[in-house]
Amino acid sequence: MTALGLPPGGWVALSMLVVIAIILWKKVPAAIAASLDKKIAGIRAQLDEAAKLRAEAEALRSEYEKKALAAAGDAASIVSHAHAEAALIVEKAKSDAETLIARRGKMAEDKIAAAERIALAELRATTANAAAAAAAQIIGEKLDASGDKALVDRTIAGLGQRAN
Repeated sequence: MTALGLPPGGWVALSMLVVIAIILWKKVPAAIAASLDKKIAGIRAQLDEAAKLRAEAEALRSEYEKKALAAAGDAASIVSHAHAEAALIVEKAKSDAETLIARRGKMAEDKIAAAERIALAELRATTANAAAAAAAQIIGEKLDASGDKALVDRTIAGLGQRAN
């Protein structure tokens, strides 16, 4: 079987040559190469952008690491300052407590001294009253009207001598 003098294998070869000629005439290999070049350029641009983003991310990471270290230093400073203030507050509280204890001790000593003075005054008054009562009783028992007159006269005479 032949058609126009070509066997079937010849027609296949001829059709392949026509397809290849059309592909070359339409510049399909150049279009494919251009398309691949565009894809390669796009991939390169994406890689460059990814590298730039990575560099920015690393810069941000190092910046935040520095900030974290600074924050840790600030936190340590704040904690040490708080400890120092707490120690000062404790010392002031101890000092205030000692002052208060001393003041209250002094107040208690003053109250005890006042109570002692009052007790001594009451004891003296009671002793004076008892002595006066005993003296009145003794005088009442020992002296009579004539003895009283002599005692009064001696007392008046003693007062007169003192006045001079």
